[in-house]
Amino acid sequence: MDRPPPAHDPAVTDRWHVVAPAGTACATTLLGEPIEVCADGSVRVAGGGAALAACNAHGYVWASFGTPLALFDIAELAEPDRRTLHAASIGVATSAPRAIENFLDMGHFPFVHDGILGAEPFTEVKDYDVALDEAAGEILATRCRFFQPMAAATSSGGADVDYIYRVPHPFCAVLYKSSGLDPSRNDVIALFVQPTGEESVIAHMLLSLLDDNNDDAAIRRFQQTIFAQDKPILESQWPRRLPLDPRAETPIRADKSSIVYRRWLAALGWRYGVIPAGG
Repeated sequence: MDRPPPAHDPAVTDRWHVVAPAGTACATTLLGEPIEVCADGSVRVAGGGAALAACNAHGYVWASFGTPLALFDIAELAEPDRRTLHAASIGVATSAPRAIENFLDMGHFPFVHDGILGAEPFTEVKDYDVALDEAAGEILATRCRFFQPMAAATSSGGADVDYIYRVPHPFCAVLYKSSGLDPSRNDVIALFVQPTGEESVIAHMLLSLLDDNNDDAAIRRFQQTIFAQDKPILESQWPRRLPLDPRAETPIRADKSSIVYRRWLAALGWRYGVIPAGG
């Protein structure tokens, strides 16, 4: 039996996809389809078309063309002493899987974010653990550690920073990063990628930080600086869709998360924004 086109594949349509920060009224695009997002959180196909399933979660509006699976939780967002804010929504000419893979990659820190998230000669990606939790339907990378000259807006100098990466959705990733203010807790940085097309996205950045020193503008400016450095790198990657054939790109230790991510997408039968093995 022929499979439906990727944009109409139930593997993609039966998921929630982020479409806008909560409270925003805008015209945008999801999976190649023009849509309208209303300030009350409702979503419909543009031009008076059908209403889509919609919900508000994690400070954003999410929509689905199908019967969506339950959306993942981020428990830290309920903690009252955090600064939780929308950092930016940035259009990028790349596929959603490429954007997620870049977010997971620690190896580029010293070369793309020199003086902030990395610096030479501290280029080694120390060994870490990464696994797919099939029951939870998500990838977890732990024991990640990297020297960073300025890990956050609160930083006053370089330090080894502990990371945990979580991929609870094919187009969403959450980073838990040791807090400079409270070593027992983590700052949370989430990337929610809106697939406007197979090779174009809007990257929505959510921050939930322990930070009593900086105002919202300074916190947003720090994160936007990081993403501005990533954007030209992402847009220069070719092909824009992520190859799932394990022979397509040579794996190294820094790519352990990428390898598990690509295998997970292949196991899901994912076709949107990727080049399937043998495709």
